[in-house]
Amino acid sequence: MILISGATGGIGGEVCRLLQDAGTPFRAMARRPEQVDALRQKGMDAVLGDFDRAETLATAMRGCDTLFLITPPTQSQFRQETGAIDAARREGVKRIVKISASDGNIHSPVPWARTHARIDHHLRGAGIDWTILKPTAFMQNFLWFKDPVAKGLLPQVAGKGSVSWVDTRDVARVAATVLTEDGHAGATYFLTGPETLDMKEAAARLGEVTGRRVRYLNLPKPLFAALLRLTGNSRWMTRGLVVQFADVVAGHHDIDPTFEIERLTGHPPRDFRTFVRDHRAAFTGQG
Repeated sequence: MILISGATGGIGGEVCRLLQDAGTPFRAMARRPEQVDALRQKGMDAVLGDFDRAETLATAMRGCDTLFLITPPTQSQFRQETGAIDAARREGVKRIVKISASDGNIHSPVPWARTHARIDHHLRGAGIDWTILKPTAFMQNFLWFKDPVAKGLLPQVAGKGSVSWVDTRDVARVAATVLTEDGHAGATYFLTGPETLDMKEAAARLGEVTGRRVRYLNLPKPLFAALLRLTGNSRWMTRGLVVQFADVVAGHHDIDPTFEIERLTGHPPRDFRTFVRDHRAAFTGQG
């Protein structure tokens, strides 16, 4: 049995959908009873599990031999994920597939990049088979700026830095593949989109697909931070994002496409135009 954490999130939810469509047995984990009920209404085996309550993890993992591990970037992420890894070992889980980050580095100025590097190290020494997926920045992050994009502006602070943006649906497709196949133990896969784009090129693609002119506006860091706060980000997240995009300016995210997604799943990753087309209503203020 496969336990899917993050079952109500973008990647975890898509992994659940893919496994359900394939008829693969799995158990979806969620933090709140109403989320568990909603998953069950979709025909899923769902269970309550909270990374901040160790006793719920033991119950959720019971009878599972594989864990899909994903948590959002927070100040508690290291404690949550290492606690889940330790609980998995105690409950007899044999394999963990973890979502990490392509920029994971113990010396990174980006807080979650440092955290992922530490968690990855803990996982490799846990005595459990592991597979680590390291995606680049998500195309879905552009949806944070859907309202200004709908008005013709892409506000950012990334200078001329390029990123091999990847669609979270493709990350989920790799995860579903790895979770259901043998032969991936001890593997680390870097997952990218099919091209690298800077913000000016991304703005051009947004305009091309939406049929509206979109202009990249490279903001001063304090103004970008204020925008992030206005869109609901915490102070900790805002500081981290400003640092991360400064990392983009420095070229630390300019990773050549790896083509691992197509090699692992048999299907090429979505390009940025496809992503925008699939979310056109959001970027034009209609959804």
